[in-house]
Amino acid sequence: MTTTRTTRAYRPAARPNRQAAHRLALLEAMLRARRFEERCVELYSAARIRGLMHLYIGEEAVAIGVNEALTDDDAVVSTYREHGHALARGVPAEAIMAEMFGKVTGCSRGRGGSMHLFDAGRRFSGGNAIVGGGLPLAAGLALADRAPQTSAAPEL
Repeated sequence: MTTTRTTRAYRPAARPNRQAAHRLALLEAMLRARRFEERCVELYSAARIRGLMHLYIGEEAVAIGVNEALTDDDAVVSTYREHGHALARGVPAEAIMAEMFGKVTGCSRGRGGSMHLFDAGRRFSGGNAIVGGGLPLAAGLALADRAPQTSAAPEL
């Protein structure tokens, strides 16, 4: 007597639509960051963007994922590869691109370039071209957030 073995195809448990929509929104944010970087490469290669540029290609998931855990009250300090972080934080792509071109409409008024994006309203203190240079800035922001708002200087 032969027995026929039937296998059932594995089907993951059905997930609510909002989870699928959330995953899709994360993917779209990562793709937006990638497309932004690809456009930067084109403009930089055509010598339309001057100065130094350190791209964020391949790291998009980091910025988008980390930003998901943050609130609007959290301060963000980045590295010199900060385009994806700025986009994830909500800095408009137009303001970032204007900064790359050195325009006054840029997020740092055209003075920061690719490595020094800044947006105080979004609590994005941007990057630093010095390796580890953002650590003292991040510590200072954390201490400022923790300290009670007084007019007197703290005692040391």
